[in-house]
Amino acid sequence: MPRYRRSRRLAADAGLITVAAGFALPLAWVLLSCVDAHADLKVKLPDGVTFANFDAILTPDVVYTPLLNSLILCGGATALTVVCAALAAYPLSRFRSRLNRPFLLTVLFATSLPITAIMVPVYALFVRVNLIDTLQGTIFFFAASQLPFAIWLMKNFMDSVPKELEEAAWTDGASSLQSLVRIVLPLMGPGVAVVTVFSFVMMWGNFFVPFMLLLTPDQMPASVSINEFFGNRGMVAYGQLAAFSVIYSTPVILLYVLVARRLGGGFALGGAVKG
Repeated sequence: MPRYRRSRRLAADAGLITVAAGFALPLAWVLLSCVDAHADLKVKLPDGVTFANFDAILTPDVVYTPLLNSLILCGGATALTVVCAALAAYPLSRFRSRLNRPFLLTVLFATSLPITAIMVPVYALFVRVNLIDTLQGTIFFFAASQLPFAIWLMKNFMDSVPKELEEAAWTDGASSLQSLVRIVLPLMGPGVAVVTVFSFVMMWGNFFVPFMLLLTPDQMPASVSINEFFGNRGMVAYGQLAAFSVIYSTPVILLYVLVARRLGGGFALGGAVKG
């Protein structure tokens, strides 16, 4: 029996190592190729470390403007998503109604809709309401596409906050909105952080939506402008592509580092309802 368990553990470890290698090889290629003057598709040590790839792409047209557009789009849409998800999840979590379950099932169905299936009517609608080729229109669609799953996440975290805390605030004259802002959201900080990070990451890597809704090159985010490194007839500037990928990944990594303490801190509810 111990030998059987040992063999199962070795098989599981081998599977995990294989999966880890599948993730590590592309990352190793990016990190090595960004400092390689003769980078190609092979994962290899560079003959000499050079920062010429970064010097070639650190220009307003290639990096700065697309990254600024991405921060405006994803930052604005993430803020809108978190606010709307909190306002929608609060009544679903705190008030019982016959419509709660149908509404949640409708939201769950909305999360399964592929964006590619609804982009044609969305494009036609945006043309009619003059939101095509506008940052604010793309922000609205980003927020609407991430809102269903954000509501589910926010409600699950909000259910963990004791309702007795709000009832005490209501006794002191606080409104429902005040109790949400001053009591519920501060106590469910990790939940808000999870929704924020998840929404931002999903929007940050989205290529199809801004590619369809934005037409002006100066408004294109980095997720679309990265396509410019793939030239005609299969010619690709691999070193510059890797350098751009490193810079493009930096905001997401910084966001995770900033909220990592909130993600691991848990809910500050200890002793909150005693007495």
